[in-house]
Amino acid sequence: MTTHKVVKHDQWLAARKRHLAKEKEFTRLRDQLSRERRDLPWELVEKQYTFEGEHGTQALSDLFEGRSQLVIYHAMFHPDTAGPHTPWTPDAPCYVCSFWMDNFNGVTVHLNHRDITMAAVSRAPYAKLAAYKKRMGWGFPWLSSFGSDFNFDYRVSFTDAKAEKVDYNYRLRSWGLTEAPGISVFLKDGGEIYHTYSTYERGLDMLNVAYQYMDLVPKGRDEGEEGAGAWVRRRDEYRD
Repeated sequence: MTTHKVVKHDQWLAARKRHLAKEKEFTRLRDQLSRERRDLPWELVEKQYTFEGEHGTQALSDLFEGRSQLVIYHAMFHPDTAGPHTPWTPDAPCYVCSFWMDNFNGVTVHLNHRDITMAAVSRAPYAKLAAYKKRMGWGFPWLSSFGSDFNFDYRVSFTDAKAEKVDYNYRLRSWGLTEAPGISVFLKDGGEIYHTYSTYERGLDMLNVAYQYMDLVPKGRDEGEEGAGAWVRRRDEYRD
């Protein structure tokens, strides 16, 4: 850190302005990409899915809670497949998914006032979800898709962890786990439900506000090749 270039204020300001021009260009490109994302075609959700949650058995349409837009975070949690090499345990979801859910827990009320319901879905039985949700103090809906095709159809669950290739993030690739993270977006209009968008892997990056703050500081994310796995813990498992 001490070997980093240090300059007088005028030089600092000139360098900052040069970088600001690039930031503004990136902002304009991001706005354009967001417009293009909203213009993507939709697909009709024709299959009937059921979930178990706080209010018992619910259909996908119930998850909207009277709003027209639904964002679902696919959290990696399946106790039956938990083991020494899975980031989830028999009683807790993937610790990195837990980090992501911490990030959106506090903003759901604001999303609700913009006609958006935010929920999480996992394959774990609802009792496991409810217990962990209580442990974390989360307020958003978290539902079980246990026994449903939902996670498989939206390419975040796989039948065989040993499969050489799985269909994840719009391509066949090695993965080595039966669960993967993702976000899926739905619209309810005129009694029909449409799937409008899904994203995975680095597509989830901008949805983690903690990372956006880390990107501002001198050390950045400071993660190395392991990424979040190098340092993230469940919120109540940090030792200091």
